[in-house]
Amino acid sequence: MEVEAAEADFPSPEEPHRQRRSICSNCDRPSRVCLCHALPLPPIQTTTQILIIQHPHEARHKLSTTPILTKSLLRASSLTARRLRRGLSPLLDRSPPALYLFPSSASALHISSLRPSSGLVLIAFDATWQHAREMVSASEEFLSKFATRVCLGIDESSSGGSIYDSELVLRKEPSAGCVSTMEAVARALRVLEPNGVEIEARLVGVLREMVRLQAGFLKPVKPRPKLLKKKEKNEGSDQGYMREDCKPFLTCKTATGIVFNFLLILIVHSFCIYFNHSKD
Repeated sequence: MEVEAAEADFPSPEEPHRQRRSICSNCDRPSRVCLCHALPLPPIQTTTQILIIQHPHEARHKLSTTPILTKSLLRASSLTARRLRRGLSPLLDRSPPALYLFPSSASALHISSLRPSSGLVLIAFDATWQHAREMVSASEEFLSKFATRVCLGIDESSSGGSIYDSELVLRKEPSAGCVSTMEAVARALRVLEPNGVEIEARLVGVLREMVRLQAGFLKPVKPRPKLLKKKEKNEGSDQGYMREDCKPFLTCKTATGIVFNFLLILIVHSFCIYFNHSKD
């Protein structure tokens, strides 16, 4: 059965009448799904500086992995923006050697071709795939001066595969290889850090725990009016096709009725003529 995240633990601002859940002051998550017990303590030290660029819409998403990521890594931070430009980040204004992650393209280096290196800045865009494309496109003029585009590689012919799919369908990825921001950063650090395998395992462990906790607050997907209308439209199209098949029958029936009416008129007309002649 398809499932979605329950709203109970993340009350909407539009519902002031509902009692809000208590929020953990450390992990900033509702107390019932608190992740403090899973977060690395102390946060994981890396030679790579990680900067997450969040789209404003994603910053409000209940299942965003960026807050967890910045609490798990000592040298990870985030900022909310639609595009990168000078003056937005003191770190990037220094034009450090940097990499920015985005799905594969002809101009991107595959992450597997890199080697562990200190002093790098890893930039990741946290947004829906459509918004992320727009953010990268708008930021590339600025990034091209000091950053190299890298990718994890995706298979656009296959459906998405990530921890969300393998463990629980919370957020659907568009293609195989497209993963959450936290997963993408974990995979990149596996290559960039000397102890990258261990770092990846620890980050993925935190993400798995988040998914496990969220599994306790699921409910069946609510009916989607748009999908119902689409289904009704398709059913209407099928009925229309059936009516089209019946047109020859309807045409024959109509022709038979015309002939019958014509014969009836002819008989009445003949009867009137006979009656008039009889009267004379």
